[in-house]
Amino acid sequence: MEPGRGAGALPGTEKAAGAAQGKGRVNFPFPYTPYSIQEDFMANLYDVLEAGKVGIFESPTGTGKSLSLICGALSWLRDFEEKKKQEEARLLADEHSGQDKQQQPTSCSAEASNCQGSAGELVWITEFMQKKEEQAMVDRLKEEQIRRKKREDRLEKIRHNVQLKYASKRKRLEDDETQRLLQLSKEILSTELGSDVLEQLDHEEEELILAEYESDEEKKVELGLDDDDDDDLEEEHVTKIYYCSRTHSQLAQFVHEVQKSPFGEEIRLVSLGSRQNLCVNEEVRHLGAVQLINDRCVEMQKNKHGKKSEGEESEGKKRRVSRAVCPFYSYEQMQFLRDEVLVKVKDIEQLVALGKETKACPYYGSRYAIPAAQLVVLPYQMLLHESTRCASGIKLKDQVVIIDEAHNLIDTITCIYSAEVRGSQLCCAHSQLLQYMERYRKRLKAKNLMYIKQILYLLERFVSILGGNVNQNPNAQSISQAGTELKSINDFLFQSQIDNINLFKVQRYCEKSLISRKLFGFVERYGATSVVKINKEKQKMAGLQNFLLTLHQGPDKAAIQCHPVEVEDGQPKMASPLMQIEGFLSALTSANQDGRVILNWQGTVAKSSLKFLLLNPAVHFAKVLKECRAAIIAGGTMQPVSDFREQLLSCAIGADRVVEFSCGHVIPPDNILPIILCSGPSNQQLEFTYQKRDLPHMMDEMGRILGNLCNVVPGGVVCFFPSYEYEKQVYTHWEGTGLLTRLATKKKIFQEPKKANQVEQVLAEYTKCIKRCSQVGGHVTGALLFSVVGGKMSEGINFSDDLGRCVVMVGMPYPNIKSPELQEKMAYLDKTMPRTAGQPPSKMLIENLCMKAVNQSIGRAIRHQKDFASILLVDHRYARPSVFNKLPQWIKERTEIKPTFGLAFAALRKFHHEKKSCYRSEAS
Repeated sequence: MEPGRGAGALPGTEKAAGAAQGKGRVNFPFPYTPYSIQEDFMANLYDVLEAGKVGIFESPTGTGKSLSLICGALSWLRDFEEKKKQEEARLLADEHSGQDKQQQPTSCSAEASNCQGSAGELVWITEFMQKKEEQAMVDRLKEEQIRRKKREDRLEKIRHNVQLKYASKRKRLEDDETQRLLQLSKEILSTELGSDVLEQLDHEEEELILAEYESDEEKKVELGLDDDDDDDLEEEHVTKIYYCSRTHSQLAQFVHEVQKSPFGEEIRLVSLGSRQNLCVNEEVRHLGAVQLINDRCVEMQKNKHGKKSEGEESEGKKRRVSRAVCPFYSYEQMQFLRDEVLVKVKDIEQLVALGKETKACPYYGSRYAIPAAQLVVLPYQMLLHESTRCASGIKLKDQVVIIDEAHNLIDTITCIYSAEVRGSQLCCAHSQLLQYMERYRKRLKAKNLMYIKQILYLLERFVSILGGNVNQNPNAQSISQAGTELKSINDFLFQSQIDNINLFKVQRYCEKSLISRKLFGFVERYGATSVVKINKEKQKMAGLQNFLLTLHQGPDKAAIQCHPVEVEDGQPKMASPLMQIEGFLSALTSANQDGRVILNWQGTVAKSSLKFLLLNPAVHFAKVLKECRAAIIAGGTMQPVSDFREQLLSCAIGADRVVEFSCGHVIPPDNILPIILCSGPSNQQLEFTYQKRDLPHMMDEMGRILGNLCNVVPGGVVCFFPSYEYEKQVYTHWEGTGLLTRLATKKKIFQEPKKANQVEQVLAEYTKCIKRCSQVGGHVTGALLFSVVGGKMSEGINFSDDLGRCVVMVGMPYPNIKSPELQEKMAYLDKTMPRTAGQPPSKMLIENLCMKAVNQSIGRAIRHQKDFASILLVDHRYARPSVFNKLPQWIKERTEIKPTFGLAFAALRKFHHEKKSCYRSEAS
C-alpha cells in the first residue's frame, strides 16, 4: 500500500487511463479519454456537490451518463475526504501546540486579566467555553481516527490474508456438522418416543423435558456481544453517496460500471435490496409475498434474540413455545459477509451467492456495511419511503443523494405513498380478525383486545361507506350506485364515523404487534384465505367447532369454512389482506390538503374499492432534501424540468439552490434528422386530437405517410401510437383498406403485446427479421413495429442501429383528462401553484405529461456515438413554441419544421440515402 493511503482510499493524483482535467482544476480519473460533454458533466456535478445544492442533470442515453456520475461524484468524495483529513491533522496539531503553551508562564495574561476586572472575567469565560468545544471536537476526531484505523486494518487483513477466509470456512463446516448431529439426535428421540406421545404430554410432564440448550458464548455471538467487535455496532457513518435507480437490473448495470471504473478496486460499495431479493432462507422465500417475507423474517429475528412476550413471561412454565429461528442470522457470519462486501465491489447476485456460501444473511449483512460504505446502491423505494429508509439503517444527514432515471420521480413518489383496498379484502380481513379474536380471547391482553376491536370497527365502517355489510358475502352484495367520488381525508373520516379514532396509534400498533403476520399464521393453520360468515353467532360457533375439530383431526386437517376465493390474472390473493389495509390506514394519517380518498363503486361490494391518492409528493421528498448535503436528480430525458422545480422542489428549497445542467449528444449533428410534419401527402393538416383522430381520412393519411417512409428507410421503423385502443383501431382500419398488405411488401409488421411476458419474444423476432433482411436483401427491407407511448417498449428498450432507423410519433399522447385522479391533481395545482406565462398550472401539467412521454419514446433510437436515425413527429401542434421548447435540447436544436409532406419526404430520402452510402463504405 502507498504511504498515507489506507484501505478504501480513492484514486487521487495517480495516473489513470484518459484522466481528464475538469476546467483545469479537478482531476477526474476516467477509464478512457472522456468526451467534452462528459468533462462538462463531471465538472458541473462536482460544483453542485461542493456547494451543497440540488442539481437536475440531463445526459442523453449513449453519452456515458453512468460513468460521468461515478467519476464525477467519487472524485468529489475523494477530495472531500482528503480535506477532512487535513483539517483533522491541523486541529490535532493545534491541540498539541496548545498544550505546550499551557506549560509556559502566564503572568502577563494574569496581569492583563486583573487590569480588566469584570470584563476580563467575561473574556476568560468565553475563552474557556471555546477551548472546551475545541477539546470536545479533538476528542471526537481522535476517536474517529481510532475507528477508521481499526476498520482499515481489518479490511486490509481480509483483503490479503487468505488464512482468515479458510478459518471462517472451517468454522462454518464445524457449525454444519454440529447442526447435523443435533438434528439426528432429535430424529432419534422422536422415533423412540413416538410423535403421539409428545403431543399428549400434560403440563406437569412437560416440565421433565430439557429446554433447548444454548451456552453463554453462543448467546454473545448471536446477540453481537463479542467484545472485540462491540465498537462496530456504534460505528459512525462516514460521508457517503447514496445512488438509487428504478430497477434491480439498472442497479446491477451501475455496479458493473463502478467495477470497470478507476475507483473499482478501492471504493467501499454496498448494494442494498429488499428481503425478497436478498433472502437466502428457502423456507421464507417460498412465502412469495413481500409483506409475508418481511414479517416472517422479523419474527425469526426476534426469536433468535430470545425475546419473550409478556404473555409468555406470565405463563412461565405452563406452556413451552416452539420458536423457529433463521440459521442464516448469525452475527459472526454476517460480520464476515459485511467485511467481504466492503473489501470488493459486489452486485446483488454476487451478494446473494456470497450469503449462501458463508451461510450469512445478505439482507442484514449488507445493512451492517452501510456505516463504513462510501457508495450505497439501492432501489427507489428504499430511499424515498421514509419508514423503509429508517428500518434499513439509512441516515441521510449530511450525505449525498443521487437519483438516476429520475424522469418519472414524481409519479414514483405518488405511487409509493398511495394505497388501494377492495371491498372483498376489507370483508375478508374483518372475518379473519373476528375469528382470531374469538379463538384467542382469553389469552389476549386488554390492550390487544382494545386495538383489535378498533381495527374491526374501522373495517366495518369502510365496508359500510362502500354500501355493504361485513357480515355478508361481498360477492353477493350488489350496489345500485356506480361511478367514482372523491373526498378530502377529513370528510372521509367524518363520513365514515371514524374521526374519533387515533389512526396514528392504530398504525403503530399494527407495525409493532405484527398482527397481520399473526393473522396470516392463524389462517394458514386453520385453512382458507377468505373467511366470510352470515352472522356473528354462526362465526363464534364455527370458530369453536373448528377448534374442537383440531383436537381430533390435528392442525393439518382443520379448516375454516369460507367462501371460494376469486383469482385475478392468474395470481392468488394474499392470505391476509390486513397487510394491504395497513398501508391504507397509514396513508390516512397524511395532512388533509396533501391527499384525497377515492370511492370507486363497481357493481358489487367485492369489486368496489377505496383508494388514497397523494396530491403533494413534495411533502415527502422535502424530508430527503432537508437532511442530505446535496442531491442530484439525473436522467437521459429530464425535459420539461418545470415539473421538478414546481411540484417537488419549490416548497423545500429556494430557487437559488437548484442548478440545471443539460448536455448535448456525442453523435455528429448530421446523424439525426428530427422533423415536425404539419400535413400529409394529400395536403391534409395533421391534427390527431381526440375528436379528429378516429376519422377515416385521418387514418388513411397516416397510412400513406408510413407507406412512403417504408420505401426509403432501411432496417427497422418504430411507430408509436397514443394508446393500445387507438393502435388497435388503426390496425383494423388498415386491414380493411388493404394498406397493411401493401406495407408488408416492404416491411414485416409486428405489434407490441399487452402482456409483459410476451415482449421479449416479439423483440427477438423483430430483431431476427431485420438482421435477416440486411444480410439476404430482397423486396422486404426490414420490419415495422407498432408500439404504444407509455407501453412496454417506450422505456428501457434500445432500438439501436438497424433496429430503429426511424421513430414515428403519431399525434400527441395527452393523458385522459376525464380521469378522476388527474382532475383532482389539476384542481390541486390550480389552487396551490402560481400561473406560468399566463397559463394555469393544470394546463402546464397536461402538456408536460404529454411531452415527457414523447421524449422518452423518441429517445429509443440514438444509443451510441456512431448511431443514426430520423424522428418524425406527425402533428402540426408540435410546432407551437410552448410544445417545441419542451423537446430535449440536443433534439430541438436539430429539428426541422416541414409544412408539407413533399419537403419532409425529400429530406428523409436524402438523409437515409447518404447514411446508407456511408454505412456501406465503412463496412467495406
